[in-house]
Amino acid sequence: MDLNDLKHIAGDDTHPHVQTSRIRRWLLRPVAAFRNNFLAGLVVVVPIAITLWLIWTFVGWIDSWVMPFVPGYYHPDALVNRWFGDSPWFIALFGEDVHVNVRGVGVVVFLLFTSLVGLIAKGVIGRSFLAWGEGLVDRMPVVRSLYSGVKQIAETVFAQQDAKFDQACLIEYPRKGLWAIAFISTTAKGEIDQKIPVDEQLVSVFLPTTPNPTSGFLLFVPRHSVVELDMTIEDAAKLIISAGLVYPNGKEAKEAAEAQAGTPPQAPSPAPAEA
Repeated sequence: MDLNDLKHIAGDDTHPHVQTSRIRRWLLRPVAAFRNNFLAGLVVVVPIAITLWLIWTFVGWIDSWVMPFVPGYYHPDALVNRWFGDSPWFIALFGEDVHVNVRGVGVVVFLLFTSLVGLIAKGVIGRSFLAWGEGLVDRMPVVRSLYSGVKQIAETVFAQQDAKFDQACLIEYPRKGLWAIAFISTTAKGEIDQKIPVDEQLVSVFLPTTPNPTSGFLLFVPRHSVVELDMTIEDAAKLIISAGLVYPNGKEAKEAAEAQAGTPPQAPSPAPAEA
């Protein structure tokens, strides 16, 4: 079969090959539509489902740790049976005994208990008792190191002061000519600022990794080597997590890259005058 035969078949609507191809496309059209709708639905359903599952699992995990310390007299099962167990309608609906699985009771107990401990720790008696306990822990070699590390992490994560990154920026990393997004933490202070041999102010920046921005590197960079960005911290984090696929303001990656990296065209230099 040569090229002319193929052209003849393509132009003949009654040819069996043409009719078979049209039937195949007609049959596959609903499948393609279903596939596109299914993928679009996944984009909506998966984030919601995973978020709800994580919340449900986290609440259940806290309950499994806290509820064993709550007296059985105050468990939801005991409260419901004690309040409604003698009612005829209750017995008719649920029987003599009912088991209630209420997630979140342990979370409420944990929040109330932690708030009470914080309230006591702010007082004179609480601070004195805490200082005595920490002094006792300081005399235990292994426990001292463990407690000190955990306390430092807790104070950093749950600090009440407004500790956050100042701004998103660009720095040349890992070599000159390659750029990476980082976050400006603060200006270098103390021994770091004194012992690094530079003549200008140093800036401490956090260089996160992709796609997990919770890990990264702490770098001390001269101020002139830091290019500050107009995008917010949240937009920069989205850009890092998505590996460059999600740019600020909903722009396509290519458009945003051209907008950020583009420079105005330079006028051509005039040709040298002839002698």
